Amino acid sequence: MKALGIDIGGSAVKGAPVNTRTGELLAERHRIEVDDKMTPAQMAGVVGELAAHFKWSGPIGVGFPGAIEDSTIWTSANLHPKFVGCDGAKLFGKATECPVVMINDAAAAGVAEMRFGAGRGFLGKALVLTLGTGVGSILAYQGVVVPLELGHFPWKQGKSAEKYVAAAVREAKNLSWEEWGERLREYIAELERLIWPELIIIGGGVSSKHAKFFKFLKPRAKLLPAEFFNNAGIVGAALWAVEKK
Repeated sequence: MKALGIDIGGSAVKGAPVNTRTGELLAERHRIEVDDKMTPAQMAGVVGELAAHFKWSGPIGVGFPGAIEDSTIWTSANLHPKFVGCDGAKLFGKATECPVVMINDAAAAGVAEMRFGAGRGFLGKALVLTLGTGVGSILAYQGVVVPLELGHFPWKQGKSAEKYVAAAVREAKNLSWEEWGERLREYIAELERLIWPELIIIGGGVSSKHAKFFKFLKPRAKLLPAEFFNNAGIVGAALWAVEKK
């Protein structure tokens, strides 16, 4: 089975066709830069452009950085507020002329990592965090993925935790890996007290540089980088497209 996985982020839309039996990308990932000023219609144009790049005509899974119920987008912290209330499957389906299913972007990454990546075969309690423009989160138990919104956990001065620990914050504030790692260590320690995971998987683009900051985290749980790195959302969205069609 094949599906096109598309991962919408705060700074880019990425996608590739995926072999859903293995999780393997069937072509080089294509990336188009975006920003938080893009309206839903403009973002749909980008998604259509990405599908056209692969001359795609089959099922598409779209991961979106917000709370998703069925195909409706209910939060949009790092993208245009007009996404709230949108039927994503209808919006992106019209742009691509393909059947589309929606999934939270972190949930997509979690599906990929628990199926084919760092969490494969693990049936205990796993926490997956995706670090990018914001912070995505899922909890998996017995292999079942549950989307969460722990990036919006009230933190310093009551602000969402992602405003303090997202990978984009490290770059914007020019923090050293140690300075950012200490922030992340404090945040993960709080989540451990609340959730008690046995395994923590760190994903997002920064996961490919895990050697620079893992040494500062020191969690109780086993800590692993995502095996798919920044492609996990693409792979998981494609898997979801096949499972939900």
